[in-house]
Amino acid sequence: MKTTVQMAKEAGFTWEPINNIIGPLERFEDLVRANEREQIEDEWSMCVQSDLEHGVKSLNEQAAKDWFKNYPEIAKFGAWLSARGNT
Repeated sequence: MKTTVQMAKEAGFTWEPINNIIGPLERFEDLVRANEREQIEDEWSMCVQSDLEHGVKSLNEQAAKDWFKNYPEIAKFGAWLSARGNT
C-alpha cells in the first residue's frame, strides 16, 4: 500500500512547497492507520469472543448430554423434582 507522500510524488507534486505538507500528511497517515488498527482489533476481539462463547455453549451442551447418559437415574429424579415444583 502506497503512502500519501508516495502517491503525491508519483502524481507530480515535486515543487518545494510540498515539503511543508509532507510532515502533516505523514502524521495524518499515522492517525488513519492507528484508527484502522483500532477498528481491526475491535472486530478481531468480537470474533474471538463470539467463537469462545459458541465453543463454551457447545461444550456445555455436550457435557449435559453426557451427564444425562451417564447418570439417567439422577436425571429422572431431577425431572421428578421439577414436575413436583410446578404443581
